[in-house]
Amino acid sequence: MTAPLRGPPDERSPAELLTFGVVNLDKPPGPSSHQVSGWLRDAVAGALADAADASIDQAAHAGTLDPKVTGCLPVMLGDATRLAQVFLEGPKEYVAVLECHGRVPEDAGSVVAAFEGPIYQKPPRKSAVSRRLRVREVYDLEVLEREQRRLLLRIRCESGTYVRKLCHDLGLALGTGAHMGDLRRTATTPFDDTDLCSATEFLDALAFWLEDDDPDPLYEVVDPAERILEGIPRVVIAESAAREVANGAPIYAPGVLEADDAAGEEDLVACVTPDEAAVCLGTMVGDPSADSGVVVDLERVLV
Repeated sequence: MTAPLRGPPDERSPAELLTFGVVNLDKPPGPSSHQVSGWLRDAVAGALADAADASIDQAAHAGTLDPKVTGCLPVMLGDATRLAQVFLEGPKEYVAVLECHGRVPEDAGSVVAAFEGPIYQKPPRKSAVSRRLRVREVYDLEVLEREQRRLLLRIRCESGTYVRKLCHDLGLALGTGAHMGDLRRTATTPFDDTDLCSATEFLDALAFWLEDDDPDPLYEVVDPAERILEGIPRVVIAESAAREVANGAPIYAPGVLEADDAAGEEDLVACVTPDEAAVCLGTMVGDPSADSGVVVDLERVLV
């Protein structure tokens, strides 16, 4: 028996939103990213058990922040965790304090600017990934403020860039030595710091729904998971094709209603129904305008 398809993102009940939603969390200093996402998962699981015939058993965060680091930490709830790979596609943005070990030289701006572009990095010893030399792209690196022994930097970089290591290398280039001081993430594509939600605001929104039957605050702090897919090329498919996807079938040309021109072969694409409900992530492998053949191979089924 095939499970029903999700309805339009803007028409979902609070329970439906919490089982396939995302919170643009403003991570506080202190707890780990894993701890924060676990707290939200447990709070949602308790709320759903009290108020609806629904449950979640998982939550995931988008891009680990060290315990002392604050800022943009999207937390995916329930089935939205299947979209975690999307966050590997887009850039991240940070504001960092560079603590120099001597007076900042006059030419600091030009030295810092020289780090824009591809850079070599080896992950630190405490990293969870293999310590192999790799290339990461720094898209923008700007000095916002300067003091005698400090620089305030805005860094826009490829996902997987180690800002702590970048600060160390900047210190060597400046001739003073340096380390990273305070760090705040201001964006992780497609989320930024313009609509962050604190953990307290999220818990208050749950309480308004549970205790006052007022879901409006919840709709303000939890977005449908489809928001994660902003910027990913889209393929609109018929509902009949979406039901076949739910059974594990790839997407064939007759089921494609529309496809973004930006979607090229081997690109990651998001497949949605005509009412914008997410169906799956997949890889474009064929011509969407063809009469037959596979157009999208499945990677993550979302229904």
